[in-house]
Amino acid sequence: MRASDHVRLTTHALKLWFIAQTKDSLAVALLWLVGLEILRVPGAPLWAAVAFFLQYIPNFGPVLTLVGPMVAEGIEGVLGGDWMKLLYVLILYAVIAVIDGLVLQPYIMKRTVLVPIWASILAPIVLGFFLGFWGVLLAAPLLAVVYAYRRHRLVQVGAAQR
Repeated sequence: MRASDHVRLTTHALKLWFIAQTKDSLAVALLWLVGLEILRVPGAPLWAAVAFFLQYIPNFGPVLTLVGPMVAEGIEGVLGGDWMKLLYVLILYAVIAVIDGLVLQPYIMKRTVLVPIWASILAPIVLGFFLGFWGVLLAAPLLAVVYAYRRHRLVQVGAAQR
């Protein structure tokens, strides 16, 4: 392969990863919107929009998403005295994190980037263990590129066998 072929293949894989990440961010934002509306959290559409953008930041983004609704509920708790909604927002966060990490992200990566579900779950754990934050940050785009090269190689081998 020429260098331009490598660039084209890698760029295409990263484009597909970005599309998958955008779909995941949209799904998470919708989950936040529905959950926050059910809980009647002030500014729910704003917090859902923030969740959409922060979802692009692995590990820290989802946690930062929690800050806005928690502050809104904290202010409402001080003024109105209903502190249980803070607990409900934390439960909502936990439910969304589990759904996203174990269902949405692996499924969307499988459908869009053709990365197996097991690899989507295992790669951030393994790379995070060896490379820390950078391993987790780079796991998904790296998987997209690795599987793009794997598919390309399988197509070449299949063509050579004909």
